[in-house]
Amino acid sequence: MQMESLTGLGHLYVTFFLSSLAGVIVIPAMTDITMAALCPGQDQCSLAIYLSGFQQAITGLGAVVITPLIGNLSDHYGRKALLTLPMTISIIPLAILAYSRSTNFFYAYYVVKTLSAMLGEGCTNCLALAYVADNIPEGKRASAFGILGGVVSAAFVCGTLAARFLSTDLTFQVAAFLSVIAAAYMRIYLKESIPPGSEGMRQPILKAGPLPSVEESDQNESRMDNTDIQATAFGGGPDFLAQVPTFSQAAVVLFFNSLADGGLQASLLYFLKARFHFSKNQFADLMLMAGVSGALSQLLFMPTLVPALGEEKLLSAGLLVGCINMLVYSISWAPWVPYATTVFSVFFVFVRPSLCSIASKQVGPSEQGMVQGCLSGISSFANIISPLIFSPLTALFLSEEAPFYFPGFSIMCLGIALMMAFVQSLMIRAIPSTASFTTIDQTCEEA
Repeated sequence: MQMESLTGLGHLYVTFFLSSLAGVIVIPAMTDITMAALCPGQDQCSLAIYLSGFQQAITGLGAVVITPLIGNLSDHYGRKALLTLPMTISIIPLAILAYSRSTNFFYAYYVVKTLSAMLGEGCTNCLALAYVADNIPEGKRASAFGILGGVVSAAFVCGTLAARFLSTDLTFQVAAFLSVIAAAYMRIYLKESIPPGSEGMRQPILKAGPLPSVEESDQNESRMDNTDIQATAFGGGPDFLAQVPTFSQAAVVLFFNSLADGGLQASLLYFLKARFHFSKNQFADLMLMAGVSGALSQLLFMPTLVPALGEEKLLSAGLLVGCINMLVYSISWAPWVPYATTVFSVFFVFVRPSLCSIASKQVGPSEQGMVQGCLSGISSFANIISPLIFSPLTALFLSEEAPFYFPGFSIMCLGIALMMAFVQSLMIRAIPSTASFTTIDQTCEEA
């Protein structure tokens, strides 16, 4: 791994640490703020659960359309240029709650956050993974993806720890400030990354400079016709899935894993609040323990385990442990049980980096943005479906109208989704990437 590549990734890691820190630091307080704005003085609020689920579904709907297109555009214009927009937009909702958390401002935050997340959440992760793939050779990508996840987990730990001691007023002010710093740092220090062999514009779309000549503009327009981009991003996707079996299998695993992740986001905190009366501090403690376990695993264990076991075995192990985790969560009988289950995070964090590495190896260097965008689109599609299923299910089984007493029934269903992903992961047999380059090139030409 060249020193220049390490320096470039170092700036990417710093950017994502700051950006993730800004997003995580507000999470423990959001449940209390949401319920205070919608259902003051209550520990159970169906409206809050439904609104959170609706926001998640709309966010996923937008990301399904936008993320593959953004990933494809980044193959032509570069990762940094496309990364600027979502990181800048993410500042606005944090600034709203930094100013006020009254009911009217909460609804303003809700609308702006939904719109910004449609563009920001999936695209940011997609572009970061493509940036790593541009600068790291195939044999080390799983470890590099794991380190990126470890950096995010470290930000998760630091943000949760900070939230534990910051007041609610100061929390959102600090988050907005960190988000501004992250965007500025990225624009100043992160080097542009345009994949080798890209046929796109030589001049990045956000870089000032002399205008191209008429002949160059005509060439660029012919190379970057929007219709061709959309055809590749949307029309070429199904052909791509059909002709690369390993990628289609990874896509199925990702769908069920994302379905469980989305359901967990939509239901877990409300389940804990209704079941054990958890508040901001308990949420922060729980997230802190899970974040420490995940960060240590991705930064220390994964770089060692990937060469020894391979991504496929780590993927299956992570999904199996995640399934067990959900089943234990669903029958939590005491407040200490959720804390004890955080040990499972050591294994569950292997899932996403392993999936991204398996998919990344199936394509050439100029198609990393398209593939990571396709993965993010699949994940976003699962996030549309997930809250539509699990938000009503959680609200029903936490209410007095439940058909039978099982507050954690929705959490158990998440475990079933992870079991389906685990079964599919056992069928993945990764093929050498060189064997699929020709297939993918033919797919792109046909699209």
